[in-house]
Amino acid sequence: MEQATQGPPSVQNMKFTDLGLSDKVLAAVQQAGYQEPTPIQAKAIPIAVEGRDVVGIAQTGTGKTASFVLPMLTRLERGRARARMPRSLILEPTRELAAQVAQSFEELGGKHKLTVALLIGGVSFEEQYRKLDRGADVLIATPGRLLDHFERGKLLLTAVDVFVIDEADRMLDMGFIPDIERICGLLSPARQTLFFSATMPPEIEKLTHKFLNAPERVSVDRQATAAPTIEQRLKATDPEAKAKRAALRDLIREQDVKNAIIFCNRKRDVGIVYRSLKKHGFNAGELHGDMDQRTRMQTLESFRNGDIKLLVASDVAARGLDIPEVSHVFNYDVPTHAEDYIHRIGRTGRAGREGFAAMLVTQKEIPAVKDIEKLLGGEIEWMGEKPEADSEAEEGKRRKRGGRKRGGRKSAGAEDKPQAEDKPTAEEKPKAAENAKAEDRGESRGKAKTEGEADQAGSGRRRGRRGGRRRQQQEQAEPALATPEYGAPAPSNGEEKAEPSRRKASRKRELVEADASESTAFGMSDQVPAFLMRPIRRPSSSR
Repeated sequence: MEQATQGPPSVQNMKFTDLGLSDKVLAAVQQAGYQEPTPIQAKAIPIAVEGRDVVGIAQTGTGKTASFVLPMLTRLERGRARARMPRSLILEPTRELAAQVAQSFEELGGKHKLTVALLIGGVSFEEQYRKLDRGADVLIATPGRLLDHFERGKLLLTAVDVFVIDEADRMLDMGFIPDIERICGLLSPARQTLFFSATMPPEIEKLTHKFLNAPERVSVDRQATAAPTIEQRLKATDPEAKAKRAALRDLIREQDVKNAIIFCNRKRDVGIVYRSLKKHGFNAGELHGDMDQRTRMQTLESFRNGDIKLLVASDVAARGLDIPEVSHVFNYDVPTHAEDYIHRIGRTGRAGREGFAAMLVTQKEIPAVKDIEKLLGGEIEWMGEKPEADSEAEEGKRRKRGGRKRGGRKSAGAEDKPQAEDKPTAEEKPKAAENAKAEDRGESRGKAKTEGEADQAGSGRRRGRRGGRRRQQQEQAEPALATPEYGAPAPSNGEEKAEPSRRKASRKRELVEADASESTAFGMSDQVPAFLMRPIRRPSSSR
């Protein structure tokens, strides 16, 4: 009797040993304490290890970083990087996410001794040049800084074997899609591409069809709701800024806060709320896109270590940041997009822990709250009295929009047509004629004055040209300075006349070389002729 052969294990029963990873990677996984793969890891890793393209659709917090880090480590075990020619490239939308991925490589790739280079803003170019010159097995970058290095001639992308685009929908929101398209055009067509996104809008779908080669599509269930361990609350507040900040302070005092992230929609409000909390004695820090990279990383590390209790942040911290054991999340503003609410409150209640998320809501933000509740599939409980929607304001907006559509926008050429009420009456006609004559006299005086000024300017230019010729004749008549001192023969009369022309040509060359130097400093060396790229020797200022 034939024994039935067992098929491959299901995603739920898979272990890391079933994913095709190398022994070194498996040892690193075991050392890091990972027990079993998440659904996105179980689906994506076996395909990526085989070298095929992957489109992974997964929300933040599902373990997708390891979905591309582990197969990349397996594939990069063989081979060696050359100077300025990285073997793999990972694009991230923000500096924090790029730094976090670099940390994952340090944690999981300790046994591989791979060179990892991080190209992000806020760090000096010289330090990044040195890493690229040594050769990078793994290059992690934000799109803008990567293109800066390429345009300066410090980077070649033709040797990239594995290309990862992470948080693609976030890239779309931040306007990086044109940069990604340009980067894809600089890579080898034979590369492997791993593409990860939380959502798939039409622009992202178009990108996958254009730059991926027969990709395998994997996805996990879309996170359309918050974790059940998060207690969610809404609190009404006055829209006036001072009263709203006071409501936030009262909300924090009412809770037993171990640590918390406070989200604002605008970077400007991050600074205002941070300074307000510090003024009232709270242990707070701030995190937003205008801070330099060193300060941002120090602030995140201080929050992780517990040195900072409250972190006021923009949405740059909402996606992808792995900050464990956050007890509370406070939304100072209702987010513009309902999905951003899910990402924000997802910073708490992680890994089965209990969490608390509260949001301040003004009367005008009630419609946005309804969109969030529609996404969640249920209502959020209010702390205190629930405000009514601002129906009068909505009606006023509708009337205003209708008035603009119906109203008095003139058709093309309407301003040129005379209106009946603009025609002068019989009594006004003599006055109008007299005013017209007065305007004509004034215009004539102004014209005469302008012509006089033009004549004066013309005579001044003529005097200037005559003076310039006299100065040139004087310079030609003067003996060449320092000629007797160095024993050189005195120039002939023809050479004396040519001397000013030589000086002018020399000065012109100096200006051209200076322009070439500035172009090189701004990464335009490929647009400047080679003979202009020589070091500039400035003449001593003898004049």
